[in-house]
Amino acid sequence: MSRLIFAALLLLAACADRTPDQRSTYRDRGTQIYSNAVLDPARLGGAWQQVASFAAKPGGCAPGAVQFGDVQGGTIPLDATLCLGGKMQRFAGAAQLDGPGRLQPLGTEARGIGQPWWIIWADVDMRTLVIGTPSGEMGFILNRGGPLPADRLTAAREILDWNGYDLTRLKLF
Repeated sequence: MSRLIFAALLLLAACADRTPDQRSTYRDRGTQIYSNAVLDPARLGGAWQQVASFAAKPGGCAPGAVQFGDVQGGTIPLDATLCLGGKMQRFAGAAQLDGPGRLQPLGTEARGIGQPWWIIWADVDMRTLVIGTPSGEMGFILNRGGPLPADRLTAAREILDWNGYDLTRLKLF
């Protein structure tokens, strides 16, 4: 009888909803995360290619892309199809400019692609962006103008590491 009760408890535990603290995270939440305080959002405009993302295992999906429009008051148009956590996610709409280097996609659930986007690094010529989230549930690198050079990849990896990301889970496309 005790085995039956134990088996039933295991089954219930397996079916229970996951709490937010149990969702996959790619960074140590105990490490402070910083957004780029000097970023000029007007310089984001244009097309960006996804060159890296965090995932629990290799594969899953192809790299995505992001298109930023021109800043309109306190928002910026955002059209994104990204491989996040090994799955394609899509957002089309506007993002609120919530602070220096911080964007909040509007009108979407605050999970996955709808989480706050913190731009934690941009190279001086705005060719590469590193975006993370305070939750650590997503992080990715965007580039424009061709392949990502080794020096900018090294810088991006250093920034991700400094913000608590587990670089062993960073997947390059």
